[in-house]
Amino acid sequence: SILTPDEAPDKKWHLFANNFFGVYHYVSSDGISFSEGKRVVKRAMRPDINFIDGEYYLYFERTRAPILNALNPLGVKWKSEIYMCKSRDLIIWTEPHRVIGHTRDYEECKSGIAISNPFLVKKDGKFRMYYSCGLTFIKDCGFCEPTHISFAESTFPDKGFVSREAPIISPDKNSRYLNLCSGCIKVYKLKDCYIGLQNGLFEENGKSHSAIMLLKSSDGESFTFEKPLIVPDKNYEWMAQFVYACCLTYYEGRLRLYFNARNISNNLTGRESIGIYEA
Repeated sequence: SILTPDEAPDKKWHLFANNFFGVYHYVSSDGISFSEGKRVVKRAMRPDINFIDGEYYLYFERTRAPILNALNPLGVKWKSEIYMCKSRDLIIWTEPHRVIGHTRDYEECKSGIAISNPFLVKKDGKFRMYYSCGLTFIKDCGFCEPTHISFAESTFPDKGFVSREAPIISPDKNSRYLNLCSGCIKVYKLKDCYIGLQNGLFEENGKSHSAIMLLKSSDGESFTFEKPLIVPDKNYEWMAQFVYACCLTYYEGRLRLYFNARNISNNLTGRESIGIYEA
């Protein structure tokens, strides 16, 4: 998740991303070469940074203690929900607190409860939080990815979110790019419509893959598939099998699409990277 220089107190690029140890904050003068990251919050992943009324709101998926997650193979179920913390300077942050907890049956599966990939949009005076939920086991990866996509709405950015009664996107066995699970979505308001950038997961030739798809909607709720936007590319080893979640920015007349990619599915030897497309 990216803040462009016009949104930042120091007029630099700020990137928020996670590794195994939590969400980290990276800084850059050009949006390409970033500093060594500093951890903002532990037990956190899949961040979304927003500038709202003079404060920075960092939303993220928060998991239980690592020791409990490590016991998943022994039958201890996964649990994650969406939390947030705030800052006025991107340096000092408040303690995390929960903003979206488990309230709907579709957020739960036999593996546990997963509410993840928050992405905030302001719509008609309300705050709409898109999120992923559920867990689908991806056999060749050896780990789970999100099953459904839904959203919750509130009149406040830090409390009061109420989730929809049903998901807006679910897996479709007849879809080339969505036949395993739904991944996540980032939604942007244009002059005449909404667009969604969604990374569906799909099986092809006996292996799992992920691609970023362009979706379109009149209301930000019912989306139609337009075309694949970024697909795995074996010419680039680091994005040979998966192209995952993304963040679209617009600054000084140029679009940049930051995205996560993975070279191979193996959960021990696979390597994840962040790349950019520019237009």
